[in-house]
Amino acid sequence: MAGSALYEKLGLPVSELTDHSAVVQLIFPADRYPETAAHIKEAIRAGQSRICTIHRGGAEENRKHSLHDVPTKKGYDRDEWPMAMCREGGQGADIKYITPADNRGAGSWVQNQLDKYPDGTQVEFVVK
Repeated sequence: MAGSALYEKLGLPVSELTDHSAVVQLIFPADRYPETAAHIKEAIRAGQSRICTIHRGGAEENRKHSLHDVPTKKGYDRDEWPMAMCREGGQGADIKYITPADNRGAGSWVQNQLDKYPDGTQVEFVVK
């Protein structure tokens, strides 16, 4: 039980105590970032992965591929799902125009949640 308490204090799922290949579950707050949450849900329903394999080094290249034929739109950001920092991102990602405050707030929130995990970690996004 002491190991379980330590993992919970570090913010790691208890399942990682016995299964090193466990997928980390991230509860995404729809009430704080409603546009991004709606986009994630829509993209997953349309067949995109709910799993993000962290691959920070590939973000710039993925973004280049996912946004290459999506024009900018004044007053909006182009939101990608899967995110560019995910191995699953890049060409074929679902793109939606959303307000900068929602998109950038969500991106910052996700980054803060995932900072403690190394590249290669699989994260399941659950929108609630």
